[in-house]
Amino acid sequence: MKETDREAVATAVQRVAGMLQRPDQLDKVEQYRRREARKKASVEARLKAAIQSQLDGVRTGLSQLHSALSDVKDIQRSLADVSQDWRQSINTIESLKDVKDAVVRHSQLAAAVENLKNIFSVPEIVRETRDLIEQGALLQAHRKLMDLECSRDGLLHEQYRMDSGNTRDMSLIHSYFGSTQALSDELAKQLWMVLQRCLGTVRRDPTLLVSVVRIIEREEKIDRRILDRKKQTGFVPPGRPKNWKEKMFTVLDRTVTTRIEGTQAGTRESDRMWLVRHLEIIRKYVLDDLIVAKNLMAQCFPPHYEMFSNLLRMYRQALSTRMQELAAEDLEANEIVSLLTWVLNTYTSAEMMGNAELVPEVDASNLEPLLSPNVVSALLDTYMSTLTSNIIAWLRKALETDRKDWVKETEPEADQDGYYQTTLPAIVFQMFEQNLQVASQISEDLKTKVLVLCLQQMNSFLSRYREEAQVYKEEHLRNRQHPHCYVQYMIAVINNCQTFKESVVSLKRKYLKSEGEAGVSLSQPSMDGLLDAIAKEGCGSLLEEVFLDLEQHLSELMTKKWLLGSNAVDIICVTVEDYFNDFAKIKKPYKKRMIAEAHRRVVVEYLRAVMQKRISFRSADERKEGAERMVREAEQLRFLFRKLASGSGEDVDGYCDTIIAVAEVIKLTDPSLLYLEVSTLVSKYPDIRDEHISALLAMRGDASRDMKQTIIETLEQGPAQASTDYVPIFKDIVVPSLNVAKLLK
Repeated sequence: MKETDREAVATAVQRVAGMLQRPDQLDKVEQYRRREARKKASVEARLKAAIQSQLDGVRTGLSQLHSALSDVKDIQRSLADVSQDWRQSINTIESLKDVKDAVVRHSQLAAAVENLKNIFSVPEIVRETRDLIEQGALLQAHRKLMDLECSRDGLLHEQYRMDSGNTRDMSLIHSYFGSTQALSDELAKQLWMVLQRCLGTVRRDPTLLVSVVRIIEREEKIDRRILDRKKQTGFVPPGRPKNWKEKMFTVLDRTVTTRIEGTQAGTRESDRMWLVRHLEIIRKYVLDDLIVAKNLMAQCFPPHYEMFSNLLRMYRQALSTRMQELAAEDLEANEIVSLLTWVLNTYTSAEMMGNAELVPEVDASNLEPLLSPNVVSALLDTYMSTLTSNIIAWLRKALETDRKDWVKETEPEADQDGYYQTTLPAIVFQMFEQNLQVASQISEDLKTKVLVLCLQQMNSFLSRYREEAQVYKEEHLRNRQHPHCYVQYMIAVINNCQTFKESVVSLKRKYLKSEGEAGVSLSQPSMDGLLDAIAKEGCGSLLEEVFLDLEQHLSELMTKKWLLGSNAVDIICVTVEDYFNDFAKIKKPYKKRMIAEAHRRVVVEYLRAVMQKRISFRSADERKEGAERMVREAEQLRFLFRKLASGSGEDVDGYCDTIIAVAEVIKLTDPSLLYLEVSTLVSKYPDIRDEHISALLAMRGDASRDMKQTIIETLEQGPAQASTDYVPIFKDIVVPSLNVAKLLK
């Protein structure tokens, strides 16, 4: 307490010190004293009020405790009185046992008297009930059955109450009413038969279906009443609860399953379209059944049965089970397509679950899928595997068929523009088109996968196509008389390459949303390159055919016979022109390249003849005559290839200018200017080599060995640089080493 007083004094000192920090505050000491006095009085008043309130509460609590103690003593005295009265009444209760037994016997006899009429009329009621069931009067039959069961159950209940252990009397009642359970089973059988045909019954006689529902509802009420009584007495009559409502849904479920499974009308062995027919029948049956269920059948059942929702669930489950069974079979590729198209598209379309007559009860967008994603994926994998094998086989067969056409004695067909072609591109892309159309029916993803597969197999097919074209050429070279239409079919092979290109572009444009979709565009450059290679090799094969015929005439160039007046170049021009009349059937992109290559090869062969030292001029006159002849023949060749290239925009002057440039070196009369002329030639054709210059000087016949050596060494010191657009021509001309050795002697 003293510690508290000291703390209070210290606190007061601090507050006074805070108030009197300046001299002018001394004038307010009286004011401060009055204010503190008011605060003190207020605090004391609040303390007194709080203490008084606590005291009042304690006083009230003590009063209530005294009252409670008094009540407890009163209850204790009452319980003692009750206990004493109960002990005194035990003997009285035991003396009433005979009265209790009499009451039980009276109750049994009253029940027997009440059911006496029914007991004696049981056989007659059984007969009447059976007749009513056979006549189809189900409601009346059920009423009589209920009377029989009520009598039986009443007697059994009274016997159970009196002596539940007396099995003899219980068995006697069971035996007497033995036909009742048989009648119940027979009536149930009739109800299930009506429910199995409910979709037809509701169209013909909806009242019969309503009667069945009413009977089931009665039985449900009886089941509920008996189960409630069981909680009180523990007694349950025989055959209860019947659970006919639950059995009704089981029967409907089994009926739906049987209806779905029973729609298969054939097998693969008897009908290749068995699955398509099976699925179409299912579609029609399910749609018709659900429309009837929604518009007619649902009206015959109480709302809480939710009959349409339950039927919809049953049909969906039955369909799912059936689709899984079909998916587990060893289906062919076309059957997998039919199944997936039906499951993924038809099922939710307006032709089935999305039908306007089922809206709004059925929302097709929220229906669960009939097949799980894993099953669908497995089917797609199987389909893609089978399709891959089929495409490979189809392409191989198509190529074999086309290959057989190549040896025919008749020319290939021409398109509307007159270009030779075979049916191979049309067959191949018709097959691709059919498979892509089928895949489009299933999903966009599958369509893209099939397109990728087709293009991949197309690449492999083109490699085989290339090999077959090469074999075709080699067989022809072994016997150039066979096949008779070799040139025409090789032209068709070349044109097919262009058709393939155009068809691939068309296919991708039609079946791809965007060029970069699924990376398909990446395969195009490699395919184009392969097609160009096949066409290039085909053009090379045709040119090889041309030059085989020109070989004899090319060998006459730069010989004595040629110098004396050979018509070899005339024949070469006529032969080339004749061949290119046939080559006019080649499509433009490849024809243009072929003219350029033919032009180049003719010039190369001409220059090769120059470099092979078939002739060595002995005089200036011979050199002049030979050079002029070379110029005339170069112009002759230029005219030919200008004629062939007319309209193609091809520059045909460059190659022939090479012959003229070589002729200028030969024609030169002053040997001292030879180095300058050769330098000019080398600057124009940087790929010309030493052996070419040596052979050219040897052909002139007037250059000494020292002059040759000097020219070559001088030219080697400053080799010419080729321009970016220069096309080499001398690099393909090989000078025989033996001839070069002789030339340098």
